[in-house]
Amino acid sequence: MSYTAVATSRTPALIIYLLDVSGSMGELDVKLDDGSTASRIAIVSKCLEDVAVTMVARSTRGTSIQPRYRIAILAYASQVYDILGGVKTVAEFAQLGVPNLAPMDTTNTEAAFLAAEQLLQQELPNLPPESPAPLVLHMTDGEFNVGSDPTPIAKRITSMSIPDGNVLLENIFIGPNLLRQPIADVKSWGGLTSASELANPHAQLLFNMSSNIPTTFRGLMNEMGYRLQDNARLMFAGNDSKLIEMAFVMSGMTPVK
Repeated sequence: MSYTAVATSRTPALIIYLLDVSGSMGELDVKLDDGSTASRIAIVSKCLEDVAVTMVARSTRGTSIQPRYRIAILAYASQVYDILGGVKTVAEFAQLGVPNLAPMDTTNTEAAFLAAEQLLQQELPNLPPESPAPLVLHMTDGEFNVGSDPTPIAKRITSMSIPDGNVLLENIFIGPNLLRQPIADVKSWGGLTSASELANPHAQLLFNMSSNIPTTFRGLMNEMGYRLQDNARLMFAGNDSKLIEMAFVMSGMTPVK
């Protein structure tokens, strides 16, 4: 798999954000730089704002925003909600603004992955052959308590492919005490390379369904000052705002032209 296709106006990158908005996302335990804490859902909203700014900057030519990204946001609790009302261009996403996400009820991860799979089934046949492989970013803060294990659906998603490569699946698990060895500095962290680095069984499940970080993505991230290893997975776990921000930045690292 090459993952070297470039996002252009004719071949935009497709990114699906699959966001857990269950009740526990309201917990105030994400560590900020100043030592204070914020709610999990507030940090996710902030990260969406930041990644929107990054995508707009990477898509701007002169004074116009080129359609180099296409974005969908599916939020889920006991049900799945299409936040943007379909797939939008980066300019439409910027104009709509980041949605107001609010914690709801239970966690049906299976339904969320099914919705992402169905969206990909609709979108992939219409992508130009030179398009970048789509990416699904799944963010959660706990185990599913409605529905079944989403692993079989995740495997179906990552088996979907276009010439650039299989669909990429990135997972973010927000919560304390998820890593056996805490990350001292996010910038110098090499990334997760083994499920044994995770202390939580559900985090290990998410690791096992996560794609490897493509070389092109890793190179761009390392140009920004990170130190990711070449065998690291698209899996991030913890309750540090810098780590969560890094994970969201990763989702927009498709090469652009």
